[in-house]
Amino acid sequence: MSIANEDLRLDYDPVAQTFSLTELGGGRRAVREVRLAGGGGAATIESTSDAVFGSGRKLTLVQEDGATVALELYRGLPFALVRRTIVNRGEREADIQSTTPVTFDLDLGEPTSALRTLGSGGLLAPEENPGSYVFLACVVPESRYGVIAGWLTHDLGSGVLFSRLENGRVNFTARVDYGHLRIAPGAAAREETLAIGIFDDARVGLEQFAEAVARQYAIQLRPRAATYCTWYSDQHGGAGDEVSTVALAGFIARELADFGLKVIQIDDQWQDGPELDGPTRGFERARPDGPYPHGIAPVAEELERLGLTLGLWWLPFGRNHADPAWQDRQEWFARWADGTPMRTCGFGGTCLDLTHPAVREHLSGLARLYRAWGVKYYKMDGLWTGTATEQIYINDGYKDDNMANVAPFHDPAKTQIQAFREGLKLLRHSAGEEVFFSGCAISQNMRSFGASFGLVDAMRVGPDFNHDGLGIKTGPLRASRLYFLNGRVWWNDPDPTKVRASEAKGNDAASTGAVSLEVAKLTTSFSALTGQFFLISDWLPQLPPERLEILRRTMLPHEALVRPVDYFDNALPTIWLLEDSRSGVQRLVLGLFNWEKTPRTIGSTLAKAGLDRHRVFHAFDYWNNALLPDLSDSFSYELPPESCRVIALRAAEERPVLLSTSRHVTQGVVDIVSESWSAGTLSGCSSLIAGDPCELRLRLPAGWDFADASAEVPLTIQKEEGLVRITLLSPVTREARWSVLSKPYQ
Repeated sequence: MSIANEDLRLDYDPVAQTFSLTELGGGRRAVREVRLAGGGGAATIESTSDAVFGSGRKLTLVQEDGATVALELYRGLPFALVRRTIVNRGEREADIQSTTPVTFDLDLGEPTSALRTLGSGGLLAPEENPGSYVFLACVVPESRYGVIAGWLTHDLGSGVLFSRLENGRVNFTARVDYGHLRIAPGAAAREETLAIGIFDDARVGLEQFAEAVARQYAIQLRPRAATYCTWYSDQHGGAGDEVSTVALAGFIARELADFGLKVIQIDDQWQDGPELDGPTRGFERARPDGPYPHGIAPVAEELERLGLTLGLWWLPFGRNHADPAWQDRQEWFARWADGTPMRTCGFGGTCLDLTHPAVREHLSGLARLYRAWGVKYYKMDGLWTGTATEQIYINDGYKDDNMANVAPFHDPAKTQIQAFREGLKLLRHSAGEEVFFSGCAISQNMRSFGASFGLVDAMRVGPDFNHDGLGIKTGPLRASRLYFLNGRVWWNDPDPTKVRASEAKGNDAASTGAVSLEVAKLTTSFSALTGQFFLISDWLPQLPPERLEILRRTMLPHEALVRPVDYFDNALPTIWLLEDSRSGVQRLVLGLFNWEKTPRTIGSTLAKAGLDRHRVFHAFDYWNNALLPDLSDSFSYELPPESCRVIALRAAEERPVLLSTSRHVTQGVVDIVSESWSAGTLSGCSSLIAGDPCELRLRLPAGWDFADASAEVPLTIQKEEGLVRITLLSPVTREARWSVLSKPYQ
């Protein structure tokens, strides 16, 4: 029995009670012997229609215990979906802690020693993977061919995947942890939706998985802007204070707002409350004797006057049951199975029971209060406390968190993930659609990973700076691993970049040291090129000019497609390729990143990088401000310790081309509105910032000479071998047209 769409054929063997998946493009049956919990059963095939994915075909099995399993393929969706509905046929309420709906074997045509798995725990051999939350890929690194499995939904439970070696093959086990899923006699519950796909390039598969998640939850991300976080600041750290924050806002409005910095987020220590353990939790008011004695609202008003947005840190779902102010509200807290309040650690405090009506009213009131103060950006820390699970810090791959060791909630029918999602939905309803939600952090307990899908705009994907001993690699490691979610499911927040030039004491000693100019370019260029959420926490008014200049060239976000080249080769990729054609031509930017403390040679073939190996590419090194030799067949560059190179590439033509610009490290992606060529004239339109010189770098191939240039704004011209630099300078922020006349040698 078979069903198919454009990408996959699903075959069911009623005798063996297993099914398999074959990639139609290559004819490879890479997913074999898919075994269902509960076995097989009577099978039917029919057309189906889904509110999210449209029309398709469905193979439905009715199992002996009354459960039904739907195996579904939809047009335009390169995944098979597995949806299982379980039924309680008993006379008592069923209490389900976890289920394992599917296990299957993989056949990628290579020995298992040549395969790697990539999941939330990183890039590992299949037998070494501890388990992955949400997704798991198994790939052939050299070709990138692989299988992707991922949980599309996290409505009632937390989906995890495990890999192991069995009978000479890699085996995947898909599990859902519920804590407690209670089903009344005669009632039914649908498990989470599993997606399985086969891809020639598993990077594309992961991107399409993220797009499927976005479709499932109708995700429409709010635009992000570069954000200043007060916490790590080398001066006025913690929450800052009303004088310094207003002064900072004035500086940003004058010097950096036009370059993309639009938000100042006040961090921990603004709020009132007793000193117990971890942060104080009197989130109803600013501390009268603290950094904001007149409250948050006046600061928000001043920022709005300057055209900026105020953000505010808080910990929505955790309080402290030992706080005297909460002694008469002990029923508000989630509890362990032995009845003790669910205090998970000194930071998060005690988990609130998000099903309790009084808790919900309290949270709703706070969300409305902050909005009334003028706050339009909510930094929500310790989110895992809303899942009523213990903190496991640092959490990447699967770790047992005693999820089922929890007493029933005020509403015992709600699972922990269900309560968490309803808590976030309540905050959104109360705060309003215009507020940007920044979540923090999945590494505190990964149960908040999939459970937050569709409910936050940005998410801290790693721990605090260097808490894993990896220094500047801490955030980029996780942001690279989860790059495919960025801009599709949420904006990945790798924690602040660093450009500071001076040593200072701060809230986190590991994050307050000075960095070299090379490191400053490395961390900012990574966030800029890969399109991650850009944060900065250095005291900006006292940065040296050359370090402010680095921020000006990296903070503005782009919307281009970017992928890691060595994604399945290195745990922390070193090569990224950005591609964008919105200006009418193909712009390419190559990012090379050496995260090590020793020199490193980084290179690739053009084909491996995703470039046409039959073409020659002009190249320009942004930070070195220099034309490089053309590339053909391959490239290789020597990088000093902890440094980067960001290189604009342009396929060579038999005419001049615009190779690079100076406004932003992406070299034309954010500032070239249009570009065209006609009869010896290269024309275009640039987005300019008032008073900021923008240099256009035109590559002249052999046989061509520059003749003349004109623009709607003043310009200057500088010529060198093979390159013409035309600098545009506008007194106001505007778009300006320009044209360059070139001619072949006579």
